[in-house]
Amino acid sequence: MIIAANLKTNLTREKTSKYIKEVESFLAKNNISQEVLVFPAISSLNLHVGALTVGTQNAYPAINGAFTGEIGYEQLEEFGIKTILIGHSERRHVIGETQEELIEKFNFYKELGFKILYCVGEPLEVREAGFDKMMEYISNQYEGIDTSYENLVIAYEPVWAIGTGLTPTLEDIVAIHKELKKISSAPLLYGGSVKVTNAEEVLALDGVDGVLVGSAALYAEHFCTMCEYAQNIDK
Repeated sequence: MIIAANLKTNLTREKTSKYIKEVESFLAKNNISQEVLVFPAISSLNLHVGALTVGTQNAYPAINGAFTGEIGYEQLEEFGIKTILIGHSERRHVIGETQEELIEKFNFYKELGFKILYCVGEPLEVREAGFDKMMEYISNQYEGIDTSYENLVIAYEPVWAIGTGLTPTLEDIVAIHKELKKISSAPLLYGGSVKVTNAEEVLALDGVDGVLVGSAALYAEHFCTMCEYAQNIDK
């Protein structure tokens, strides 16, 4: 399974380094063989060799150039970064990235052979419109995306659940994952208020190939516990 931590705009460079060392130590000590990804704040990216993989939360679809406030492949290459998060709901709904921009970014980093963790999900008003409307909305987020790309990982995130403490029922998660598996056979993670108190039961569900964890992953101890849960389940 895949256990991913999105640290968002949190932790300093020093604290991130300490965090990664703590997780690495835990993975080695407990013989964790699951795939572990950590996406730090961009200012905290660094060269890392170990059991876990460090990825970037964002990058501009360019090698380099006049793109103020962005980083490109040249900056990622310096740190050996070959994994990227694309389409997170905060990039879509807070930053305002369009599907066209996400497609451009996806294709650029696909050509470079990156592992792409691509996020899809629905806001509350769409969910309340019914299952069919919700699936139509989510399906549109796959538009222009190569769902057969060999280095693709999908993360389903109900937008209304992120950071709210709310989660769909376990039955809802299974039903949605079952539908999304029809669109792509890529590994499918669940994200949306995943925390140490519910991660074990979520990881055990049919169709769930791992989790994408946000704020709950800021505590290295909690994130390590989730990695241990995955190891014990080991589908």
